[in-house]
Amino acid sequence: MKALVVASALSVVLVACSSTSATQEPTPTPTPTPIPTVIGGTVPVPTNTLSSTKPTDAAIPPELPEEATAPPPASAGPLTAANLPAPEKLGSGWKTYVDPGGAEVGFIGNNTWTRRRDPHQASYEALPSGCAGQPVKGSLPVSAYALTGSYRTADALPATALLLRFSNSNQAETYYQGYKARMDACGTGGDLTVKQLWANDTAAAAVRAYAGAESYVDLSVVHGSTVALLATTSTHANQQADWARTVVPALEAVID
Repeated sequence: MKALVVASALSVVLVACSSTSATQEPTPTPTPTPIPTVIGGTVPVPTNTLSSTKPTDAAIPPELPEEATAPPPASAGPLTAANLPAPEKLGSGWKTYVDPGGAEVGFIGNNTWTRRRDPHQASYEALPSGCAGQPVKGSLPVSAYALTGSYRTADALPATALLLRFSNSNQAETYYQGYKARMDACGTGGDLTVKQLWANDTAAAAVRAYAGAESYVDLSVVHGSTVALLATTSTHANQQADWARTVVPALEAVID
C-alpha cells in the first residue's frame, strides 16, 4: 500500500513538471509558405520581363504589338502630310481617304488621312512574308519615325503610302537594299508571290500577289534619310510598270 501511494505521488509530480515545461516553452508557430500567383489555383504564372533596350533590328518582330488604345497622331516627329504626295500627283481621280480604323485592322481612326505608326512595327510589317523562296537573313535598321497615308485610286481601290524616316541616309539605304533583296528572293508558289517589274539604284516596282486575295503594285523609293513604300491595289497590276515610273518623281520631291 505504501508503495502504491509513493507511485501515485510521483505521477502527480511528473504531470505537474510536464505541464509547467509546456507552459514555459510554447511550441513555435510555423512560418506560412508564400502562395505563388496562379491561374485557377493550380498553374503558376510566369513573370515576363520585357526588354528595356530600344529595338535595333527591323527583321525581328516587336515583343509587343502596336498599341491601339487611342487615335494615333496625324504626324510622326518631322513627318507630316506634306511629306506625302498630293493625290493628283499619283494619278487622275486619286483621292485621300480617311480610314475609320477598327478592331479588325488594329487601330482607332483619327479623322484624318495620315497617322503615326510605331517605327519598329511598321519597319517589320513592310517586309514580305509567306514567301516560297530562300529567305534572306541579316539585320535591318529600325526607322526613327513612321507615317502612313491612305488613298483611293480612280477605281476606288485602296492604296497606302508608308514613310520610314531613318536617323541618317546610310540607314535608309541599308533598309532599302535589305527590303529589295527580300522582295527579289520571295519568288512564287508561297502565300505571297512577288514579280519584279523594274528596278534601278533608288527605286523598284513589283507586284505582290497574295494567294486567294488581291494583287498590289509595290513601289519602293529611297531618297535621303527616307524610304517610301507605296502599295496600290490593282486589278491589272502586271500592267502598271509605266505608271510606277511616273510616280517616282512625285515621291522624291516630298518624302525627305
